Amino acid sequence: MAARGDKTRAALASTLAAEIYGLNVLAPAIEDQKNNTTRFLVMSPKADHTRRADQMITTLTFRVRNIPAALYKAMGGFATNGVNMTKLESYMVGGSFTATEFYADVEGHPDDPGLDRAVEELRYFTTHVDILGVYPSDRAR
Repeated sequence: MAARGDKTRAALASTLAAEIYGLNVLAPAIEDQKNNTTRFLVMSPKADHTRRADQMITTLTFRVRNIPAALYKAMGGFATNGVNMTKLESYMVGGSFTATEFYADVEGHPDDPGLDRAVEELRYFTTHVDILGVYPSDRAR
C-alpha cells in the first residue's frame, strides 16, 4: 500500500507494519477480542510438506458425506490416533444445508503415523480432503 500511494485503498496491518512502511494508522485496535491473532499465509503453486520443526501444524479442509453422524465418525480417527485438533470451522457449500465443508488445524505432520492414520480414516467418511498447509507450530502453543 505504501508503494502504491493510492489513498483510496487501505490495508489491515499491525502498528509495527505502519511504522516500518511509513503508513498512517486510521483505526487502531479494531479486533473484537484483545487476544486475536492474525495469520499470514505464504502461498505456492507447489505444496511444500517438508518437516521444518519438531512441532508441526497441518491445516486441511474436508467435506463430510451426507450420512448420519458423518462428522462424528470423521472426527473419531483423530481421537483414536491421539491427534489434537486445535481448530474446526464449518462452512455451508453453495448456500445449502446438504453439504458442509470443514476447515481444521491439527497438531502434527502428515507423515506422523498418528496423523497419517487419522487422515486415512477421515477420507473414508468424506467426499474430499485437501491439505492446505504444513508449517511449524508457534512457540507459544
